Amino acid sequence: MSPRLAAANALATVMAGKASLGTSLPAQMQHVAERDQALTQELAFGTARWFQRLDGLANALLEKPLKAADRDLHALLLVGLYQLLFTRIPAHAAIDETVNAAKALKKPWAKGLLNAVLRRAQRESEALLEGLVRDPTIRLAHPRWLQKQLKADWPQHWEAICAANNLHPPMTLRVNALQGTREDYLISLLEAGFAATASEFSPVGISLEQSCDVYRLPAFNKGRVSVQDEAAQLAAPLLELQPGQRVLDACCAPGGKTCHILELQPALQELVALDLEPRRLQRVRDNLQRLGLSATLKAADGRDLDAWWDGQPFQRILLDAPCSATGVIRRHPDIKLTRQAEDIAALATLQGELLDRLWQTLEVGGILVYATCSVLPEENTEVIDDFLQRQPGARELSIVADYGLPQPHGRQLLPQENGHDGFYLAKLMKVSASHTARSYTPEDKGTAVT
Repeated sequence: MSPRLAAANALATVMAGKASLGTSLPAQMQHVAERDQALTQELAFGTARWFQRLDGLANALLEKPLKAADRDLHALLLVGLYQLLFTRIPAHAAIDETVNAAKALKKPWAKGLLNAVLRRAQRESEALLEGLVRDPTIRLAHPRWLQKQLKADWPQHWEAICAANNLHPPMTLRVNALQGTREDYLISLLEAGFAATASEFSPVGISLEQSCDVYRLPAFNKGRVSVQDEAAQLAAPLLELQPGQRVLDACCAPGGKTCHILELQPALQELVALDLEPRRLQRVRDNLQRLGLSATLKAADGRDLDAWWDGQPFQRILLDAPCSATGVIRRHPDIKLTRQAEDIAALATLQGELLDRLWQTLEVGGILVYATCSVLPEENTEVIDDFLQRQPGARELSIVADYGLPQPHGRQLLPQENGHDGFYLAKLMKVSASHTARSYTPEDKGTAVT
């Protein structure tokens, strides 16, 4: 299959609201030659990254909008425009290959339309965009609801957030402290021909100048390092881990923080790694195995205590709560298409429910760290504020750090060019027995953690 058609098919599924690129693209990759898979991924992710700008240009170029039944053609047109505006692919090759990909659509008229629109874009896109980018949704390539929300929440930072979201993410490593120091591994990278620098905030973080296949990294297969964004590396140290503790990592997949907890404190009594879906736990299992670590893996909704908790309290809990993922859009640009404004309130409710239920499993004197990869206060500091009002036995602990922005509760990291993702952290201590939260009911399954 043509890489342009594969990318368009994957995007059309996302545009229809049926899947994310994480699920739709691998299915298309099976039909693409190995030599074309990198191009396919670049076209799919790049088109999603700039979707609002490309779609605005497409609407200006088309005499009339395409029908819903022609979503596949719409996606292919956007893939063609992406090549013209954002890649070094020669214009004639981009146009010809995209038009040829239309043969598989079984729409004879599509080739002529694509050819005409793309050639017009080659001539007129610069002039058309000059007028279109007055609309911040098109200029910043973010859906209108999110652009307006970021502007309201972060009036001094919203444009920088959008700009960072549109960049390719850096590749960041976490050095396994059980196997050596960051300084030693930086030397190993240099000797292997990799340009890299120590991360600014994480004491075990390393940023690579160029992304690469992980198995090219020195001793990766032996567990010497893992791939993890710097912001995510800041969560586990806040737990203040001690030998002999029982620890819960809730919503743990794919297991980066699970492994980091064990690297920081290998002498735990037990680490329970909990996630909703068994298939997601396989990623956790694979990561643990590569690093030579072990944990107790359980598949269940964190709110359904009867399904997974044995009644023995935890001294530490890390809750990496399901969220809008608005802090990691540069890694998952299809979030701009799949996430909707109405999702945020539902996610905040779910986050509060998880906090309430998991709090019951925490020992008095224990610490819970709440984390999300969202930049929206409604999912972060506001969730913690509501929780503290519900739970008089909870006390917030200060996060003394030089990263992020202090919030009414916790600290917010915003995505940085050549730096960390957007991330939120709050730290709570249980100072007295908790109020019992509402019992988990069958109705809750309609809002199960994903």
